[in-house]
Amino acid sequence: MKTSIESLRYVVSCILILGFATNVNGQLLKKLGERAERAAERTIERRVERETQKKTDQVLDSILEPGSKKPNQERNQASQGNDPKVSGSGSNSNSGGSNETPGNTDSNSITVYSKFDFVPGDKLLFFDDFSNDFIGDFPSKWNTNGSGEVVTIGDSSRKWLKILPGYRTFYIPDVPILPEEYTIEFDILAVGLTSKTSSTATLRVMLSEDTKFENGNNNASISIPFCQYIGIGINVQNHINRKREINNTITADLRQVVLNQPHISIGVNKQRFRLWVNEKKYVDVPRLLPTGGIMKGVKFTLNSFKDGQESLFISNLKVAEGGLDLRRKLISEGRVSTNGILFDSGSANIQAQSMGIIRQIFQVLQQEKSMQLKIVGHTDTDGNDASNLELSKKRADAVKIALVSVYGVAGDRLLTEGKGESVPIDDNSTVDGKAQNRRVEFIKQ
Repeated sequence: MKTSIESLRYVVSCILILGFATNVNGQLLKKLGERAERAAERTIERRVERETQKKTDQVLDSILEPGSKKPNQERNQASQGNDPKVSGSGSNSNSGGSNETPGNTDSNSITVYSKFDFVPGDKLLFFDDFSNDFIGDFPSKWNTNGSGEVVTIGDSSRKWLKILPGYRTFYIPDVPILPEEYTIEFDILAVGLTSKTSSTATLRVMLSEDTKFENGNNNASISIPFCQYIGIGINVQNHINRKREINNTITADLRQVVLNQPHISIGVNKQRFRLWVNEKKYVDVPRLLPTGGIMKGVKFTLNSFKDGQESLFISNLKVAEGGLDLRRKLISEGRVSTNGILFDSGSANIQAQSMGIIRQIFQVLQQEKSMQLKIVGHTDTDGNDASNLELSKKRADAVKIALVSVYGVAGDRLLTEGKGESVPIDDNSTVDGKAQNRRVEFIKQ
């Protein structure tokens, strides 16, 4: 009997031990699973942050002067939002002088932009690259109800406006009352973005009837996203007589695009609103603006950027009347002049976003089989006469090469000439005047 009782006790003890062990093992496995999941999340976050920092470094490298080097430590500081600010004069992206050579000018980029159909306005209303402003000052041709400053980044002499976040903080350039048809272009540079950048981190660009620090009864806006852990999309909305008629988010994954100094192009044709980011058109709303409504201002608002870590910069803001169809003018009048073909500073490298105009010239030549054209380059007065004359000829040649190599135009249909700074059409003592004088003419022969 005693043996039977001991055996029973032994069996019961084994069952209890086995049950306890099973419970412990279950809890242990659960904890291990949770730890593994957290480890996987941290690994993904670190990888996204490394990729983001690498892209930021590439952007910063792309705006350095040719041949200049920047220590990795300084680049890393900039990518984390500790933006180095150094003194030095800025440069016009299309000037006659030679200061820096931005990227996006290789043949691959030109080819990518070969179907780009944005055409900038031909009558300049406003241009600012902050070349006349001092480092650390708020730019003289802008207004704000917040704060901001003109900076340079690294060893580059190019100037940028650093804007600060704030839902009700507006940055307003001194653009005149806008006509029915106009274009807006600018470059943006974002640094310090990580996988934790807010899903509400956006740059809002607004057209408004209000010239101060309110949205206005009539307005239209788009919000460009900077979130890195998910593709947020581009928000489009408007208010007509205070009533919101459109509020929609268009599917668009811009996570990699915003890391690489994108060029933004906007075209307004009466009520129609279009937006391109680099070569791709993302927004085309036929009736976003009010009928007959006069937009008096362009406004920028930055939302949900972490101060001291994430930073956004704007440069080369250009507003121009028109968006003229150059094809009809060239056919009817036999000549057309445009300052919308942009080159790297001091060089004949065509900036890829200029291909919309060159594409229109190709379409004319494609239709008018017997037409021959003379391409004439002009510069502003930065630099000396001889170098500007040579540069203007090289720029005309570069346009010819693009027409021949990208669009297949026969080279014997195109002549080139350089006029240098000898035929100005505006005052070379102002930034706006210089921008007007840097131009390319197409003349029917």
